Amino acid sequence: MSLIILFALLFVLLIAGAPVAVALGVSSLAFIMINGLPNVIVLHNMVNGINSFPLIAVPFFIMAGHLMNSAGITERIFTFARATVGWMYGGLGHVNVGASVIFAGMSGAAVADAGGLGNIEIKAMRKAGYDTDFSVGVTAASSTIGPIIPPSLPLVVYGVIADTSIGQLFAAGLIPGLIMAMSLMIMVAVYAKLRDYPRDDKFRFGVFFASLRDAMLPLFTPIIIVGGILAGIFTPTEAAIAAVAYATFLGLFVYRTLDAKRLLRVSMDTVETTASIMLIVAASAMFAWILTANEVAQMFAEHLLAFVDGKIAILLIIMLIVLLVGCFMETLAAITILTPVLLPVAVSVGVDPVHFGIILILNLMIGLLTPPVGLVLYVLSKVSDVPFERCVTATAPFLVPLVLVLLALTFIPELSMWLPTAIYR
Repeated sequence: MSLIILFALLFVLLIAGAPVAVALGVSSLAFIMINGLPNVIVLHNMVNGINSFPLIAVPFFIMAGHLMNSAGITERIFTFARATVGWMYGGLGHVNVGASVIFAGMSGAAVADAGGLGNIEIKAMRKAGYDTDFSVGVTAASSTIGPIIPPSLPLVVYGVIADTSIGQLFAAGLIPGLIMAMSLMIMVAVYAKLRDYPRDDKFRFGVFFASLRDAMLPLFTPIIIVGGILAGIFTPTEAAIAAVAYATFLGLFVYRTLDAKRLLRVSMDTVETTASIMLIVAASAMFAWILTANEVAQMFAEHLLAFVDGKIAILLIIMLIVLLVGCFMETLAAITILTPVLLPVAVSVGVDPVHFGIILILNLMIGLLTPPVGLVLYVLSKVSDVPFERCVTATAPFLVPLVLVLLALTFIPELSMWLPTAIYR
């Protein structure tokens, strides 16, 4: 009965619009009080939930993304991508995807991509005569690459909750992220054929090398982060610190686009974002402890396995559950709630926790492009001055390649598991 109250109160609070951390915390506290458990359990589990070394990477990756945007580095990335793939038909659409791949190796957050690069990309595409719906749709879809290609904030949080190697998760996301980019570029090519989109410009070696020179130092950022982690030079947490130090060095001493005022604003934005994430993680730790203590995951697994037979069917059901939740809940909150429940089910049918992490995050990235929450759509609606409803319809066709990639990654584990197996196992 108390478990029913727990879930009922949680969903009522979420539907009422309460912050996710508040909904998780209040429902967990109500369960503790109903069962007469010591209140100190709440504080103990919440503190233990955020007392994790890998979580130190979260504020640093957030700050690195903010620094890239504030220092004008995103503009250099866009210019380089334009010189590299802009010669293709539908050029700026390909540039949009290519720039997101590069920026993914720096920030690891879809919203940072949409808010930073999105503003530059949509303005450039409008100026070049591209349809607004195409510009918004490809920008929204390409932003989902950020949390798949390392570094990735959602993968860090998942790794902590699932007690899984973050290094292996980062390695597992590299090839799927590139496959996502290829699928979106195929979609762009289809649009270019149907709507007769032109090339942005002919490929010019002089322009390419000039843009490469300007973007050379920023391009070292993903090499430092991803290369350092995969080579075992430093941990993901240390890589995040290195990324912040490098971005600060570029902004202050190389490009001189950062000053004390901008650094203060970046720091405050980082503190605000980190605080909200840590509150969610802390509250979810309490919630997860209740689920574990009452064997909710085991009961769910037993019931699901009793009614559904076969690995494929179970994975399809899990995907549908995650996609549905992703439509209504913010990514990190969904990770903290779903992982303790769904991971044991996936493991029971032979799914590796690293493989499951990639499936889970990509599922939730698709949720960022669907109403009613659709956080990326809200960001793009603001930066493009396009109504939210129009952003939804513009993005809908681009869900097709993303869902196809999701299905491929789900049922062909080697696509995500080959690299971490080769490096770590």
